[in-house]
Amino acid sequence: MTAQEISKHLRSLSNPDIAVHSKRYFKTATGEYGEGDRFLGIRVPVIRSQVKKCGMLTLEDVQTLLMSAFHEERLLALLLLVRNFAKGDDKEKTAIFDLYLKNIQHVNNWDLVDSSASQIIGCYLEFRDRQLLYKLAQSASVWERRIAIISTFHFIRHHQFEDALRLAGLLLHDKEDLIHKAVGWMLREIGKRDEAVEKTYLQLHYKKMPRTMLRYAIEKFPEQVRRKYLSSEI
Repeated sequence: MTAQEISKHLRSLSNPDIAVHSKRYFKTATGEYGEGDRFLGIRVPVIRSQVKKCGMLTLEDVQTLLMSAFHEERLLALLLLVRNFAKGDDKEKTAIFDLYLKNIQHVNNWDLVDSSASQIIGCYLEFRDRQLLYKLAQSASVWERRIAIISTFHFIRHHQFEDALRLAGLLLHDKEDLIHKAVGWMLREIGKRDEAVEKTYLQLHYKKMPRTMLRYAIEKFPEQVRRKYLSSEI
């Protein structure tokens, strides 16, 4: 299939009522984080089901979808990149990594980041220099900062916590709630694998953390322990 054929097919699956709901859910009003984003009105499970049906597109066709004004087309493009990256050889992985960075401005909502950053950026950097993540963490773009911290999920899954913890420190005073949630999530994932590492980090920083970040980080702790963190009694 080509990008044009896929776009035509997606439009046949669109639902105006779902589109209206999605615009609210992804905060597309003036001044909100998803301002101006457009939706066809297709549920995520349906988008995911289309990945196998698309076959092997060229990177040019995937890039065309990634540059779409419609959120669902960008999501499908990223899911295709994730699939192809997982199956590709080193040359193909590098091409996908490069395409992702070249089009990073189109990875512009939290679900798009969360569906692709660790699977592509994190995976690619596992055995490479990771300074890119620190550059992204200092970007003016909230999405690039979220890509930086979410990319570390790949390392966390392999019990490599250092970069996630360092980036959490850089983002500790970020002004965006979406970053607070992402950092807290990654700290929680560290705790699932090594609770002592997470608690050591929290002991140093929890009193300075935004409340949302802290709540996400301690979500899996026993209620009594959560209360102590939230009341600064640890």
